[in-house]
Amino acid sequence: MRRIVVAVDGPAGAGKSSASRALAGRLGYAYVDTGAMYRAVGVIAHERGVPLDDDDALERLVGGLRFEVREQGAGLAVDGIDLSAAIRRPDAAELASRVSTRPVVRERLVALQRQLGAAGGVVMEGRDIGTVVFPNAEVKLYLTADPCVRARRRALELRGRGEAVDEAALAREIEARDRRDSARSHSPLRPAADARILDTSAFTLEQVVAQMERVVVACLAALR
Repeated sequence: MRRIVVAVDGPAGAGKSSASRALAGRLGYAYVDTGAMYRAVGVIAHERGVPLDDDDALERLVGGLRFEVREQGAGLAVDGIDLSAAIRRPDAAELASRVSTRPVVRERLVALQRQLGAAGGVVMEGRDIGTVVFPNAEVKLYLTADPCVRARRRALELRGRGEAVDEAALAREIEARDRRDSARSHSPLRPAADARILDTSAFTLEQVVAQMERVVVACLAALR
């Protein structure tokens, strides 16, 4: 059976990561979390004192990094160092949002992401997969949800790690990130024109994955 690229986009808190990982498992596909890559660049730049608005310094940094996706996309190592925990810190999302506005960073990571998906058989999620990374992906899905629902989900995730959470502040942070990601001139957050949009607000993870799988199965059947 033909192995395709499934592109999954959407804002923070829409359930992209959990749903995409589960879908990849059902299909027997690889799973790639592109947001983890931007988080890693942001964390490394911060730790090394690289200004996030210095394109020359960022280009030198990102050009020399070696990424290794581990454990079905749940882990990430850079230059042999496991950053799986570091990229889930509360500040990593903000750092990722800032470095992702820099074209020099996006160009390097997009090239790497295209390599990872070149052979097909991958579920890749992020914010510009269906519009920029794989505009010809056979399946494009855009997951979204009510901002309050997204903030609640993110708060539950953080509390599950034992972190204190101000849910109102988290909601404001998510809305600010949405505005920044949607307004950036390079690869803005938006659904591809031919993407299937799924509002996950009222559905469980299992229900969302089932909807996604139905879209993929229908596509594969049409390609036979």
